Amino acid sequence: MATLGRLLGATRHRVGGVSISQVRATFQRNMSGYQFESLAVTRPREHVMQVEMNRPEKRNAMNRAFWREMVECFQAISAEPDVRAVVVSGAGKIFTAGLDLGDMMGSLLVEGADTARKAIKMTPTIRQFQETFSVIEKCPKPVIAAVHSACVGGGVDLITACDIRLCTQDAWFQIKEVDIGLAADVGTLQRLPKVIGNDSLARELALTSRRFEAEEAKQMGLVSRIYPDREAVLEAALDLATTIASKSPIAVQGTKISMVYSRDHSVQEGLEHVALWNSTMLQSEDVVEAVQAGMQKRKPEFSKL
Repeated sequence: MATLGRLLGATRHRVGGVSISQVRATFQRNMSGYQFESLAVTRPREHVMQVEMNRPEKRNAMNRAFWREMVECFQAISAEPDVRAVVVSGAGKIFTAGLDLGDMMGSLLVEGADTARKAIKMTPTIRQFQETFSVIEKCPKPVIAAVHSACVGGGVDLITACDIRLCTQDAWFQIKEVDIGLAADVGTLQRLPKVIGNDSLARELALTSRRFEAEEAKQMGLVSRIYPDREAVLEAALDLATTIASKSPIAVQGTKISMVYSRDHSVQEGLEHVALWNSTMLQSEDVVEAVQAGMQKRKPEFSKL
């Protein structure tokens, strides 16, 4: 139930001591004109949000602002009652080059001579970086990644936290961290084996930093579909998000929450979890509306959360 509590916690979460109402107010300001430094947030379709990494001149490399703003953005989206699905994309020529080493080096260095004390100081920083992508997984709204061209390092961490991944024919992927002397520590090593269901291949890719292309990514199950170019994959991602957004938000969010929970628990625990969930959610007005719409051969209309 701890996991369920975290997933539902978006309605009562506090961000660095700030209440969720303040986070929502910040989100509304962003949507009415304020721009994140590293992200472009738009609403291209009804009930659909697009979050685009927006540093094309830096190949969407992940700087300090990005690691902070992704958390702020997705926690606000989680609390936004009119958003039902999210598309994550990258501006410019590539999806992302991963970590911006030049900007981030200062955050990765800790002063002091004692190794243990330096480690204690570094641990909260690593956990903050982990939250940048965990917040996508915790977001109860389904998140679709639309990948084009390069998806390197932190990009793989990002997309493995998403629910659905689409890519272009020219997309390529690389778990780059071992090449810069690091063990990937913000999600790839934990999520990729479960996403692709092949522990041996996941280890091969992580230990060698071997680049792999779109077709192999599809064969292994990292992406579900491949499209000709960036425009096509974005359109497909938005269409998919629109389809998801047309369904009952109670049913959609319950499905995501249950699937995330079941991934990390036994079958029986997953069954007990969804039984408890549906003992409440089956009483939703959405069930009645869906049945009536089907009988009347019309499109169902579901209210905001």
